[in-house]
Amino acid sequence: MSDAASLVARLAERLRALGWRLVCAESCTGGMIAAACTDLAGSSDWFDRGVVSYSNQAKVALLGVPQTLIDAHGAVSEAVARAMAEGIARSSGADIGVAVTGVAGPGGGSPAKPVGTVWFGFALRHRDGTLRVDAEQRRFAGDRAEVRAASVHHALQGLLQRAQLPP
Repeated sequence: MSDAASLVARLAERLRALGWRLVCAESCTGGMIAAACTDLAGSSDWFDRGVVSYSNQAKVALLGVPQTLIDAHGAVSEAVARAMAEGIARSSGADIGVAVTGVAGPGGGSPAKPVGTVWFGFALRHRDGTLRVDAEQRRFAGDRAEVRAASVHHALQGLLQRAQLPP
């Protein structure tokens, strides 16, 4: 069993125990988190939906990310990762969600946001229905495939960690 598959199995067990539903909004990972989750038989018990919002227009139209955030901070930013996570969690009513936006390479990097820069947004619904949204940045080494694989791994780990917290 691969590392990602092992993380998904642990996450699935926890989400089933809590009766929670998971959503994901992906840019640089292009649906790889959703694919890892739905590779597990029975994932319909806990996986609700995934949105691949690769373009800025998709982030605005599908997730409700304000264009002003993208204009001010860029698509690869804390503000946009948070807005993506909040947008998909609010529209779905899910209990937990993750959003990923980054520069997987080989091009597209800049001195401020080099290749391998990835922002993660995590949304967790509290019992009173409010959302707690937090974000993290990571810089992963490697080629495009390695950056994307590391991003999936980090997203799954972050979800598993947050699913252990009391809502």
